Amino acid sequence: MAQNGDQLLRVDSISKRYGGVHALEKVQFDLNYGEVHALVGENGAGKSTLIKVIGGIVPRSEGQIFFKGKAVDFDRPIAAQHAGISIIHQELSMMPSLTVMENMFMGNLGRGGWIKWQSLEERARAAMSLIDLDVDPYALVRDLSISQRQMIEIARAVSADAQLIIMDEPNSSLADAETERLFEVIESLKARGIAIIYVSHKIDEVLHISDRITVFRDGAYVGTIDRAEASEQAVINMMVGRELDRSIRSVPKNIGAKLLEVDKLTGKAFRDVSFTLRKGEILGFSGLVGAGRSEVMRAIFGADNFDSGTVKLNDRPVRFKSPGQAIRAGLAMVPEDRKVLSLFMPMAIYKNMSLAQLPAMQRFGLNETKERKLAQEFVEKLDIRLDSIEAPVSGLSGGNQQKTVLGR
Repeated sequence: MAQNGDQLLRVDSISKRYGGVHALEKVQFDLNYGEVHALVGENGAGKSTLIKVIGGIVPRSEGQIFFKGKAVDFDRPIAAQHAGISIIHQELSMMPSLTVMENMFMGNLGRGGWIKWQSLEERARAAMSLIDLDVDPYALVRDLSISQRQMIEIARAVSADAQLIIMDEPNSSLADAETERLFEVIESLKARGIAIIYVSHKIDEVLHISDRITVFRDGAYVGTIDRAEASEQAVINMMVGRELDRSIRSVPKNIGAKLLEVDKLTGKAFRDVSFTLRKGEILGFSGLVGAGRSEVMRAIFGADNFDSGTVKLNDRPVRFKSPGQAIRAGLAMVPEDRKVLSLFMPMAIYKNMSLAQLPAMQRFGLNETKERKLAQEFVEKLDIRLDSIEAPVSGLSGGNQQKTVLGR
C-alpha cells in the first residue's frame, strides 16, 4: 500500500507542440503521495499546458506520464478522473443555476432518470464533511462566495477518491482569511495522503504551503528546489533567468492634464464613487471580490447602467449607452473574465484581435488582409507566442490569451 513519500506521478520528457510553437519541451516533473508540489513560472511558461496534458485535456507530442507506477495515456479528461486525478481550474467549472449537490454529482445524479433527493443530500453532506465544510446542499451555487464554490469543488474531488488534485491559481480571488482556510484544507488533504499540484504566481504563498517548488520558463524545465532551501529571490531568479535588481528606483513621471473625472457615481453594486484620472497616470482600484470594483468600470464603459452621478471625459459630460460608444470615444476595457466577456474561444486569433476595429476594416466588405496585418503587429509588440494567427484563440495559454485581449 502506498504511503506518503512514495512516488505518485512522474512526467518524463513531455513535449507539446502546436505547429511550430513549443509549448513544452522535454519537461520533467514528479509528485509524491501526501505532497504539495508547487509549479511556478511567468505567463506562457508552460504551466497550464502541463496541467492539460496530465489531465487528459490535450494530448502530448512526446514523452511519457507514469501514474501510480504505470505508464498512462489519458485521451480525455474523464479517463484521468477515473484514474484519480482532479483539476480545479482558475475559472471554476460549476453551473450557477443548479444546487450545490447537483453540481457535486453532475453526471452521477441517479439511475434511469430518477433522482433520489434525500440520498443525494446525504452524499453531498458526507462529501463536504471530509473537509469540514458546512454549506446547504440545496443552496444555488450562484448565491455562494468564490471561496465556498472552490471548497465544494475540492469536496467533490475528495468524494470521487481523487489521489491527485491540481489547483490552478486557487487563491487568485480569495481574501486573506479565505486563503488561510484553503491552506488548512490543503494540510488536511496531505494528511489523507492526497497529493497536490499547486499552480500560483504568489511566491510568498508558494513558499508557505509547498513542500517542493518546480520552475518552468519558456516551456522548459528549469529546476526543482525544496521549500527549506528556497527563497523568494531564488525562485524569481529561476523564473526570469537572471538576478533581478530589487532596489527601488525613482521613475520620472509625466502626468498630464485631467482626462477622466467621476463624481458620486452610484449604481446597484456601488455608491458615491469619485475619482480623477490624468493623462499618463496609473490609478489602482483594490477591494475584495464583490466590493464593486468591476461594476464601477462596467458602468463607466457603458456595459451596465448607473443610477446617479456624473462621468466627464476631457471635461465633457458623457454617459455611454453601450461599450461601442465608449470604444469610439477612445476607451478600452480588459474584463475580469476574458473567456466569457472578451474572447470568442473557437474564433481565430486575428479575428479576436480585430473585433474592436471592424468599422475601419470595411470597405465594400471586410478587408481580411488589414485584419491579419493589424493582428501580426500586436503579436510582435506584445510577444504573443503562437503558431499562427489563423489558429483558434482557445489554443493559447492563459497569459497569451490575456495579451490577445490587450492587443485588441
